[in-house]
Amino acid sequence: MGNGEGLILRFDVIDGDDGTLWYSLTHCDRDWNRSDLFTSDYLEGFEENQITDYLPSFNTRVNYTHYSLMLPNDDVRFLVSGNYVITVWAQGNAEAPLLKRRFFVSEGSSSAHVTFRRPMKPGTTETHQQAEITVSTGSLRVTDPYRQITLTMMQNGRWDRSSKNIRPDFVGGGRLEFNTMSDNTLLPGGNEFRFFDIKTIRQVRQYVRAIEYLNGLYQVFLVPSDDREFKPWFFNEDFNGRYVVAMEESNEPDRDADYVMVYFTLPSYNELKDGSVYVTGSFTGWSYGPENRMIWSAARGCYEASMLLKQGVYNYEYAFVPSGKEYPEGFHFEGSHWQTENDYLILTYFRDPSKRYDRLTGISLVNTRGRQ
Repeated sequence: MGNGEGLILRFDVIDGDDGTLWYSLTHCDRDWNRSDLFTSDYLEGFEENQITDYLPSFNTRVNYTHYSLMLPNDDVRFLVSGNYVITVWAQGNAEAPLLKRRFFVSEGSSSAHVTFRRPMKPGTTETHQQAEITVSTGSLRVTDPYRQITLTMMQNGRWDRSSKNIRPDFVGGGRLEFNTMSDNTLLPGGNEFRFFDIKTIRQVRQYVRAIEYLNGLYQVFLVPSDDREFKPWFFNEDFNGRYVVAMEESNEPDRDADYVMVYFTLPSYNELKDGSVYVTGSFTGWSYGPENRMIWSAARGCYEASMLLKQGVYNYEYAFVPSGKEYPEGFHFEGSHWQTENDYLILTYFRDPSKRYDRLTGISLVNTRGRQ
């Protein structure tokens, strides 16, 4: 807050009406429940606003409209820090939102120093990572740090690999320590991400087996993946699960890049019972639903999935979600290693007794290799 920085939300609506969309912003507590604040308490401006920055796609096989929104803007400004949710919908259809996204607004009034250690807990030394965190409270008037201050730690921006409501293990001298004596900062390391390059459809690139044009749409067939669950770890430069929209033949990929059908193949001679396998990454919002669920083929001995994706470079992995569970369990197909290079987001929340909301006093983005 107050440093002139902003966020940009970009998204496409395929075969849309090329019209103005509407959005609203909701303030939430540290557990992502709607806070007790009125809209006028956390926003300066109107409760609902329009997204007027949009352009139709140009010279693409799949028609779409590209939207862009800067926050804050002339219509709305943030008054308090914390967790926020933006909801976007078409005019007259607020009950069926097109998308919802979480984001953070920080005060920058506290700072965190993070060091990563190899875990000592039996059964985790080879598969997990553990953070040792020291938070400096600065000018915050903290009277009961064990109850007022909590951390959320998130790996690679994914909610299925996070630890919430972490309370300090030691307090003193304006510093709060979250040490490795407890398991609160212990998370699976995972593996380096798989990736593929579809910036161009004129020739195959790394991990792309073939490109065909069928029924008015480009079909991209990836090289069949290998099962890495029991294979040794090796370093691979990646985006830590993210993706980048890009097109070699254009400097404006937001509206020039095309959508192509991408086919994923994961060899598996046996179907995993009591659960489902998914292809996932930042491009799926780290979600697990019918759009990215893989189907097992007994005839071909593999799991298969197809997804309509915009041209660019993608990181991804495979995940097994047991029946009745929300998030993956185990390390099927990928394995997990303490050496894996990951990004961690450290969020510091302060429950001020004089306020009615959880202040987000600091955000730190750190890397297991010491980059911050």
